[in-house]
Amino acid sequence: MKKSIKISAITLAILSIFTVSTRAQEGTPSGDPVKSGFRLSVGPEVALPIGDFSDRYNWAIGGSVQGELPILKDQLFVTLNAAYLSFIKNDDYTGTYQSNLQLIPVKAGLKYFPVKNFFVQGEAGVSFLTNKDDVGATKSATFAYAPQIGYQFNLGNSSALDLGVRFQGNSKFTDNGSSNNFFGLRVAYSFGL
Repeated sequence: MKKSIKISAITLAILSIFTVSTRAQEGTPSGDPVKSGFRLSVGPEVALPIGDFSDRYNWAIGGSVQGELPILKDQLFVTLNAAYLSFIKNDDYTGTYQSNLQLIPVKAGLKYFPVKNFFVQGEAGVSFLTNKDDVGATKSATFAYAPQIGYQFNLGNSSALDLGVRFQGNSKFTDNGSSNNFFGLRVAYSFGL
């Protein structure tokens, strides 16, 4: 059951990418990405825990909102990102605390377009645990960092689809625990304001 949910979520994300990529061909006549001015993006996220974190949690689903302010026209942006992720507990885990983990990462960083639609992004900030007592955590906030790569598909009319894959590291939720890292996929609708 758990594997079929994971496969379904990943398949849905991949299908939406291919569906929207056909619309990306209809973008601006020059084919250039739409990046000018302040932008806002909203979209779903899925994540797969790695390392010791994957012993307790199988995967996560959530969403995020990101604002982007240009500091070097069409190439470099300052970002502010807030997300909500719910990590689904592993039924095979035999520890004391048997609850899903609710995480709210808030990060700031830079997004750089070295070539046309391809971007690299780096962010750092804080991850807040909303249910620390339910999961046996001793900290309600931890340091988070997230390098990311992605591609922006132009949809025309100053809108785009941002597809990004990232590694996110979170410091320890408990005093004697280990770091809590995961890979994430973000598919977001981006538009200019």
